[in-house]
Amino acid sequence: MKAIHIASFAPAAAKGKPQPAAEDFDLYCTAFSALQWRKNGGEITMCCDGAFAEYYKRIGFAGVWNELSQCVPDDLDGIDPLMFWAGAKLLALKQQTAPVVMLDTDFVAWKNPEFGEALIAAHREEISDGIYPPLDFFKTNGHILPDFSESVLPLNTAFLYIPDEDFKEFYTSQAIAFMKSAVKCDDYLKYMVFAEQRICAMCADYTGTTVKTLLDKDVLFRPQSDFTHLWGAKQAMRDNPELRQDFINRCKTRLLSDFPEYAYLIEIINAACE
Repeated sequence: MKAIHIASFAPAAAKGKPQPAAEDFDLYCTAFSALQWRKNGGEITMCCDGAFAEYYKRIGFAGVWNELSQCVPDDLDGIDPLMFWAGAKLLALKQQTAPVVMLDTDFVAWKNPEFGEALIAAHREEISDGIYPPLDFFKTNGHILPDFSESVLPLNTAFLYIPDEDFKEFYTSQAIAFMKSAVKCDDYLKYMVFAEQRICAMCADYTGTTVKTLLDKDVLFRPQSDFTHLWGAKQAMRDNPELRQDFINRCKTRLLSDFPEYAYLIEIINAACE
């Protein structure tokens, strides 16, 4: 099964950052995500813009993927990079041919699910006004959504398997049209997760597409053996140096154990994060 990672510098550039950078725990998780996918028998491409393509090549990291593809437009094709900080995911996904897996760089599938005709997402999300408000909350300049159900629970797309081309085209077209027509505001979280996660679930419901999830939303914080998603742990590691160092040490040990031919990544990550 083919998979894609996505990286865009546009959101950071819009905040005034001079060039791409990644933290050590992010680079380790990205490496495990890509290398384990390949170990499981798949191929994985990093879809990125020019800035990240140059960054990964410069630090010597490009070898973790089967391919590094500079296919994400630097300007996100007119999508506001602050409002839609993960908009590059939809642009990259639209360019793929299904079946395909879209995989966040902080998500590791130690074991692949069984791929078939069902859509597969990481897990469901609860609907709450604080994150997933009613549809009339969103303001656009002309784009009208189909008659979507508001009751369907959003899908977390840290892992997203799309089985067929028709669904991929419908989902990405709806999400991209929404992002391009959204009225500019500062409520970045609600707009982004709507475009990426709720529209995905609504499209599946609208088309009658069967959906499976890797994790039960009610047990997300219990220990998992088949999947790792750093998610909120990233901020915890930023706040706690001891926790961070323990994670890095465990990453080094597992890299040497599971992927000894990539031991050179330890020095690369050390140098990149000095």
